[in-house]
Amino acid sequence: MSPELQEIALVAFTTFFATMGPVDVAALFAALTPKNTPAERRATAFKGVGIATLILLLFAIFGEAVLTRMGISLPAMRTAGGILLLLIAIDMVFARQSGGNTATEDETDEALKKQDVSVFPLATPLIAGPGTMGAVVLLTAEAKGDWVHWGVVVGAMFLVLILTMVLLLVAGKIQKILGVTGLNVISRVVGVLLAALAVQFIFEGLAASHLFNGT
Repeated sequence: MSPELQEIALVAFTTFFATMGPVDVAALFAALTPKNTPAERRATAFKGVGIATLILLLFAIFGEAVLTRMGISLPAMRTAGGILLLLIAIDMVFARQSGGNTATEDETDEALKKQDVSVFPLATPLIAGPGTMGAVVLLTAEAKGDWVHWGVVVGAMFLVLILTMVLLLVAGKIQKILGVTGLNVISRVVGVLLAALAVQFIFEGLAASHLFNGT
């Protein structure tokens, strides 16, 4: 793999890891399924990740076409995506809950009353949330018809989804080992990296828009 593709893969993996938040999703999954048997948890995890994968694939395949149809330029999407990711990163650094990459308090309360949490809130908004959907559209649109570039981005997405699946299967153990403090430490570290990526997206979006050079 060329250095350019390696950089694309690293940026995509970091962005998807931050927006999906596999560790946070696993911890919340454990809290939502305390009375389920191990077999029920496995079934719920597979169903939730499967549905989230389908949702994100649809955004990866049709995202650029939707942007074109709506007359949204790539620089505009890059800037908007950077702003959204920056807001998510700020919440991660300060260990705050937001609706961008996790369920809101009201959604969590509703989910606790449901017997099947695979579709809501596991598949969406926990795994395929607004932040992840925006990241998929942004990163795949940048491929501009280059299928290798597109494949690297989607491959990074699948890798994070697989990691999420693995963590869901051992969710209870992760929660016990890391605890609240451990989860927050991971969230803050990833949040700092995401903030830097988000600012880079904003800078590149503004530069490509030619708003400040009179052209």
